[in-house]
Amino acid sequence: MRLLVWVAVLVWAVALSVWDLRCRRLPNVLTIPGAAVLLLVAAGCGRGVPALVGASALGVLYLAVHLVLPAGLGAGDVKLALGVGGYTGIFGPDVWTLAALTAPLLTAVLAAVVAVRDRHAAVPHGPSMCLASLAAAALAVF
Repeated sequence: MRLLVWVAVLVWAVALSVWDLRCRRLPNVLTIPGAAVLLLVAAGCGRGVPALVGASALGVLYLAVHLVLPAGLGAGDVKLALGVGGYTGIFGPDVWTLAALTAPLLTAVLAAVVAVRDRHAAVPHGPSMCLASLAAAALAVF
């Protein structure tokens, strides 16, 4: 069962990342149902409260940033924050914090690298959110 969940989350994260890299958008059809399924599975495994706390905390944080800097963080990132926040919340506050701090750092590093070639290129944040969440969870388990 655990392996199946890991594979499902990995497939979800890759689909979101590819979509965001290609279209510069995170589709509702992947973000919202993905977050809902993650929260339901977490509840079924007895980790519903930590997942809900993680989803709520990251969702509120991203919403606040989006409201202050809407050009810097899209609404899709806010919706994705519910899913990745819930996922990392399952593993505890240390994993949640690691993922929450690593994602913007990854995006900033990528933006700096891309800016060498094109100062005006947009760098999507969704892939960094997915990678940071998967890496933080993997560190907790392995």
